[in-house]
Amino acid sequence: MARFHQLRVTAVDQLTDDSVALTFDVPPALREEYRYDAGQHLAVRRFVDGTEIRRTYSICAPAPDPAAPEGPRTLRVGVRLVEGGAFSTYAMKEVVVGDELEVMTPAGRFTLEPAPGRYAAVVGGSGITPVLSIVTTLLAREPDATFCLIRSDRTAASTMFLEEVADLKDRWPDRFQLVTVLSREEQQSGLDSGRLDEERLGSLLPALLSVGEVSAWFLCGPFGLVQGAERTLRGLGVPRQRIHEEIFHVDDGLATPAVPATAPSHSTVTVTLDGRSGTWPVRDGESLLDTVLRNRADAPYACKGGVCGTCRAFRVSGEVRMDRNFALEPEETDAGYVLACQSHPATDTVELDFDR
Repeated sequence: MARFHQLRVTAVDQLTDDSVALTFDVPPALREEYRYDAGQHLAVRRFVDGTEIRRTYSICAPAPDPAAPEGPRTLRVGVRLVEGGAFSTYAMKEVVVGDELEVMTPAGRFTLEPAPGRYAAVVGGSGITPVLSIVTTLLAREPDATFCLIRSDRTAASTMFLEEVADLKDRWPDRFQLVTVLSREEQQSGLDSGRLDEERLGSLLPALLSVGEVSAWFLCGPFGLVQGAERTLRGLGVPRQRIHEEIFHVDDGLATPAVPATAPSHSTVTVTLDGRSGTWPVRDGESLLDTVLRNRADAPYACKGGVCGTCRAFRVSGEVRMDRNFALEPEETDAGYVLACQSHPATDTVELDFDR
């Protein structure tokens, strides 16, 4: 189960005018707990006037070697400032070296186990963060792998991890291909400026590589970009199981939630969490996660928006309705997994297992 621990900040690196990278020290006793796969994320929390604030940030460093005797000595995440963001503003303006923050152990399934093959990604803005970990880990561990990265940013000055990505080109010039699209700035060479929409991707991707020979596609960034890239790939004949998605921002004007479910009048939820079980009544209108949190403060969650997947649970029995889902793959929902933060009971009793 994911748990929070106090970790000390050892570096605050300014990436752009509106983004920073935070590095945390992991003490020896916690290194095994913080062992992570390339592409996973961390939840960070703080309390402001008694209110708990949690935010999720992807790890941008290469994953530790699974054969190594211990986990990582440090963790590095990228944080982009969100207008009015309670945590991103704090990270940008107040966090300094020596501060201690509460950091959850790694989670997430937007990952890649290094293996021979061709891989590619379409990312927008801060969506580069988990993909940077994925591509660096892959190229370092698997000599028979190649990676094509198509990234979209507003301007060169707003591009996160610009130097780190350039270093990948220098280290693996024959195995790493980079294509950069700037939406608000002309480049001296390369592609014209403009949005990376479906029409543009439809002509760009086949010109760059043999789309059907790519072993796995990684799409990460704002909802509109990710959904547009998925539709483009499906239109080019890419099977759904080869497409992996992680959404960093959902524009509610683009992503309309399902009609909120009306729960039966006396629903209860039974939950297994960290080896212990309990049964509690569900209040009108609340999600199953909120029901659990009223009784178990250790229930896992980060965003409560159906995006990060931290609250993933297995539906043992009963039926639920999810308001929206931007984290689980179709095969996961088919297997019975749900997002507790978006789930409401559709039967009198529901049983969830967070431990599976």
